[in-house]
Amino acid sequence: MKNITVHLDFISPYAYLAFEQLPEVLMGFSYAVSYKPVLLGALLRHHGQLGPAEIPAKRDWTYRHVQWLGHQHQIELAMPAVHPFNPLPLLRLSIACARGGDPNRYVCETVFRHVWRGGADAVDPARLQLLREQLAPELEPDSDKVKARLRQNTDEAIALGVFGVPAFSVDDKLFWGFDALPMLRNYLRGDPWFEGPAWQAVSQMPAGMTRKT
Repeated sequence: MKNITVHLDFISPYAYLAFEQLPEVLMGFSYAVSYKPVLLGALLRHHGQLGPAEIPAKRDWTYRHVQWLGHQHQIELAMPAVHPFNPLPLLRLSIACARGGDPNRYVCETVFRHVWRGGADAVDPARLQLLREQLAPELEPDSDKVKARLRQNTDEAIALGVFGVPAFSVDDKLFWGFDALPMLRNYLRGDPWFEGPAWQAVSQMPAGMTRKT
């Protein structure tokens, strides 16, 4: 049985699409999945990157692209009223639902669909309150324990080499992005390509130039 860790942030439409598609990708395999909320902004800062929504032309394309992907794969998706937004309340709530551990699929699905279905403001206070009452009315999403777990998840993801979401770690392999799902499935099928030279050789390739920022 394979143990798969899904690193996600609810702010990412690609993470939402991958989350919805994942059961189909994993069909026929024996596996266990852990869902690890991480703060995408912290990953980007660590690696010196801007998010897609921070680059105006890329922002427009990204929003068109994810809506096309939803249409193509028959996954319901509507852009939230405001994007990007601060995902911390949603990330912390998901961890609080697991009492400081890893949220289950139901919790992640509920939060993702809160954001990516209906086109409403994902962090509107009234909607957040309703979501909290649905998932964890008796818990404290802003507790030190919850905050520490989110930092831990993010730090562990960085240590694994995660630079964006969604990311899937299994064995010693890391797969990034919605479009890597077919690659993940082939790995789980035992495709010998993943044990060949192509996987490791890229990390030994010298860089011909670097760009100063």
